[in-house]
Amino acid sequence: MDVRIGVTQSPREISLELPDDLDRAALKSQIDAALTGALDVLWLTDRKGRDTAVAAAKIAFVELGSPEGERRIGFGG
Repeated sequence: MDVRIGVTQSPREISLELPDDLDRAALKSQIDAALTGALDVLWLTDRKGRDTAVAAAKIAFVELGSPEGERRIGFGG
């Protein structure tokens, strides 16, 4: 599953590839907790086991990719 995180006052986004077997509902609740202020830091672990921390106060947006993790290429629909 691909995740993009926009950070305030930064022109670049954080892009992560999370494991496909990750519980999407649990991830959404963790992101929601960070955005509402219940968490100070959002910690995510990518497919390779690397941990990434984002200060919750600096998160501008979070975009979750499709649950299947497939990427479309070309003009087909």
